[in-house]
Amino acid sequence: MGMRFTGKARRGMVALAVVAGLGLGTAACGGGGGDGDDDKKPQSSSSSDASGSQPNTQEGQAEEPLAEMKGPSGLLLRITSAVRDSGGFITVNGALKNDSGTMATIPSALSGNETEIMNNGRSLGGATLVDSKSKKRYYVLRDTEGRPLTTTGFSTLKAGESIDVFLQFPSPPADTADVSFQLPLFPSAVIKISG
Repeated sequence: MGMRFTGKARRGMVALAVVAGLGLGTAACGGGGGDGDDDKKPQSSSSSDASGSQPNTQEGQAEEPLAEMKGPSGLLLRITSAVRDSGGFITVNGALKNDSGTMATIPSALSGNETEIMNNGRSLGGATLVDSKSKKRYYVLRDTEGRPLTTTGFSTLKAGESIDVFLQFPSPPADTADVSFQLPLFPSAVIKISG
């Protein structure tokens, strides 16, 4: 999977370079108009920046979070989306915030207790989705090298600091819309799957 991911990343970088080059070429050929054009460009640019520069943080996320769970040391987990894709996966997105006034150390329990996941550093690998309708529990997916498909590599959060997080799970049956999200040391919460 590592080689396939590297190939995809390279293709993505090439595509990004081509798009950036075309954008620069278009800007260079666009010509500068009079004072009236300069007044209009910042307004249209800022309006496109507000809607287009951060599509990943806005797309697929509800205005109200699907769930908010308070954990130890002032940690707050806010789940903003749970999207089913055609490949048979569910991606849960959200943010983990230190809601306290002091630095918080991320508990190792959030990584779960499986040796393979724990060997890959701090993560949210201990999370599960429970489908009570089908009476099944779904664990965070792993790649071929045993790394959890979730946010990894964080050990502390400063006071008020927040990081975006994601977790990928196998998808419950298509007719299952509500699942219980569980993460060690946090209360469980029912979230709705979209897609």
